[in-house]
Amino acid sequence: MAEPFGLLAELTYRCPLACAYCSNPVNLGDYTEELSTSDWARVFSEARDLGVLQCHLSGGEPLLRRDLVALVSAASSLGLYTNLVTSAVGLSRGTASRLRDAGLDHVQISIQADQPLISDRLAGIPSFHRKVAAMRVVKELGWPLTVNVVLHRQNIDRVGELLEFAASVGADRVELANTQYYGWAWQNRDALLPSRSQLAAAEEVVRSFSSSDLDVLYVVPDYYGKYPKPCMGGWAARQLTVTPNGDVLPCPAAQSLPLPRASVHSASLASIWADSPVMNAFRGTDWMPSPCASCDRRGVDFGGCRCQAFQLTGDAARTDPVCHLSPDHALVTDAVAAANESVDVPLIPRPHRARA
Repeated sequence: MAEPFGLLAELTYRCPLACAYCSNPVNLGDYTEELSTSDWARVFSEARDLGVLQCHLSGGEPLLRRDLVALVSAASSLGLYTNLVTSAVGLSRGTASRLRDAGLDHVQISIQADQPLISDRLAGIPSFHRKVAAMRVVKELGWPLTVNVVLHRQNIDRVGELLEFAASVGADRVELANTQYYGWAWQNRDALLPSRSQLAAAEEVVRSFSSSDLDVLYVVPDYYGKYPKPCMGGWAARQLTVTPNGDVLPCPAAQSLPLPRASVHSASLASIWADSPVMNAFRGTDWMPSPCASCDRRGVDFGGCRCQAFQLTGDAARTDPVCHLSPDHALVTDAVAAANESVDVPLIPRPHRARA
């Protein structure tokens, strides 16, 4: 059993935005009792002892945690590489300076589109100009900057402009990641899934884009793949997630699965990683049904995403329906066929929840 490399610390699910593609849980009421500062400090220490090297501070919006500077300091003092994953709404120069002094290593800022009107519409609040201002502060303070864009039917036609935007703000890296259909995004799948022609055009733009200063990561949507992606490098293989209330999961979407809970309130990270049912449920390949069990790709994609399999079939042990060999593949091809009928479906905004 390998040691985990990265910890995703979901500090809060509170967020000032109302993005219709949000993959966080819909039942936010279950996560109102957030871990304390001392709880998180203990989690970071146990993660370091377990072998974790990278600590990604995420949410929701982590800037809504009043103790964020203290949390960064706690993780940084342990030698963890710290990355703030933020909407940047609320990232003032003063806050940024305090985070830098606390040891924050990297900042990742999300943007919904390259134009204010589109970006603000997709975010649910006026935020574009605040995001751009925060990106400038990040670069002025000497941090590496990643710009993250969740792509979908509503913005994928502007991939070229998004790349130019990322370059213009001095980003070191841009992540163009197509929507994952969990949480609120699942409610909006018909309005978010791009057409085949949109994808083909976007991929051509990305291939032709050239910049010596900008590292570009483009992630195609699962629904258009022949084989599933090796989700998180395999179930409980190299990554773990701790949710705002202390649940420990192999990936951010696994809270939707009907598996026994493991919590930092009742066990150490080391014992949870090694022995808990949630971590061992789909670890390795012995659990696999046909056709995965006899497939020569079983050690490559590990049967695909367990959360996606459950979302689509109601059975987390099924072969990911994205795979063209899956007996449930029609569930995906039907969704793709509907997306290619070019019928506009209105987005359902995610409710705001910025307070405890």
